[in-house]
Amino acid sequence: MILQQFLNALSLGSMYALIAIGYTMVYGVLRLINFAHGDIMMVGAFLAFSVFSFSNSFSLAVLVAIIGASITGMLTYKIAYKPLLDKNAPKISLLITAIGVSFFLENLFNMLYGGVPQAFKYPQILDTIINISDAVISLSSIIIVIFTIIILVFVLYFLNKTKYGIAIKALAFDINTVKLMGINTDLLIMIVFIIGSALASLGGVFYAISYPSIEPLMGVLVGLKAFAAAVLGGIGSVAGAAIGGFILGFSEIFIVAFFPDIAGYKDAIAFVFLILILLFKPTGIMGIDFERARF
Repeated sequence: MILQQFLNALSLGSMYALIAIGYTMVYGVLRLINFAHGDIMMVGAFLAFSVFSFSNSFSLAVLVAIIGASITGMLTYKIAYKPLLDKNAPKISLLITAIGVSFFLENLFNMLYGGVPQAFKYPQILDTIINISDAVISLSSIIIVIFTIIILVFVLYFLNKTKYGIAIKALAFDINTVKLMGINTDLLIMIVFIIGSALASLGGVFYAISYPSIEPLMGVLVGLKAFAAAVLGGIGSVAGAAIGGFILGFSEIFIVAFFPDIAGYKDAIAFVFLILILLFKPTGIMGIDFERARF
């Protein structure tokens, strides 16, 4: 049973990790908690749902979901956040704007698709069961874990070994100095939003496969949990966000498995962790300073 729950937790933690990375990258650059991030995950899931319904090509559906969510994230920055940043608006204004964008996306998709949950269709091959000792795991769960590890390695390589990645790290350290050096900070911030939104869309597709039902509010609770995971790992740290996502996934699964009487409170676990981390180690597991967050 422990092996079975371990495999389940690995899959759930991977989804949280993908979404949490986007949270932490945006915070690292702008010191902004992008509360619309969970809804961008929802956008990705609905785009994949729509494309697969018409084309019957799941790879095309995932590609469109990534591109569509990336464009949504980029437009969110350009239309909602950039004008405020240009005017040096207070951080609370950005936070309220992020909440407004979240409500806008939820209501837009509620109008387009309705508020009734819809079954998410995907290739049945992803339901193929693989036996590992006495435990079973679906092919989709294995793919989720593999993709998450590959993406994490890619993001860390991009940030540490490429010109644009190093520039983004410099931007996270001191945005004003980077501006004075003539670097196009607007382009770098858009890249961060594109990467974060693309990862959120993948998390949304994987989540929809694991829990095959989607609705316009699906990103609210998942997004808040991913935010808690980012804080748990140390917001501003990509590796910390991934670690926080896995810790959260393991905690949820194992507490439900070994303490079924409190299974109804599993969604509160993330926020209990959040409170404890803020009380005893505000910088998170990776020790990132909130005021000087860097990747």
